[in-house]
Amino acid sequence: MIKNIIFDFGDIFINLDKQGTYKAMATLGVTEITEEMMSIYHQYEKGLMTTDEFIHFFYNKFQIPKEKLVAAWNAVLLDFPQRRLDFLKKLASSKKYRLFLLSNTNDLHIKSVQNSLGDEFYNEFKNSFEKFYLSHEIHFRKPDKEIYEFVLAENNLVPKETLFVDDLKENTDSAAILGINTWNLIPKKEDITQLFSKTNTI
Repeated sequence: MIKNIIFDFGDIFINLDKQGTYKAMATLGVTEITEEMMSIYHQYEKGLMTTDEFIHFFYNKFQIPKEKLVAAWNAVLLDFPQRRLDFLKKLASSKKYRLFLLSNTNDLHIKSVQNSLGDEFYNEFKNSFEKFYLSHEIHFRKPDKEIYEFVLAENNLVPKETLFVDDLKENTDSAAILGINTWNLIPKKEDITQLFSKTNTI
């Protein structure tokens, strides 16, 4: 019996253009994503470097001004449909499940989301969860197993009583190894509002 639901954020609630940042960076002359750049990105996403340090890296390497880098970096973020917030609020108000957010989200992205959604919408979203875990605040990132172990342990969650919803298969596969039930939601084909019709564990 499922008692707990852990949700991802991107392409679960907020729509993403996963190629948006790559396309925007290409217009700034960055056409190859190197291992060094991915390492910097992962460090930033885990909160192991500050936003200023992150921006400084790209300025030193490519002479990209801060404003253009931030705009390119946030190009991945699209809209957050109202129907998904309504669904989440209804689910939260039912009090049938303990709800958690677990997202690989960095400081620049979450600030952009807050600005674009506005305080009322964002706070209604955030307050629907018992805990709101962002990778840059807890210093773990998916699909590393440590992030799931951290959430399970901190909240005394039993894996077989827990459902994890994420759009990336590598993330749901990693969680499943620990015994967590999963739904690998496919964006544009499935929607989080279909939670009860698409999962047979809940």
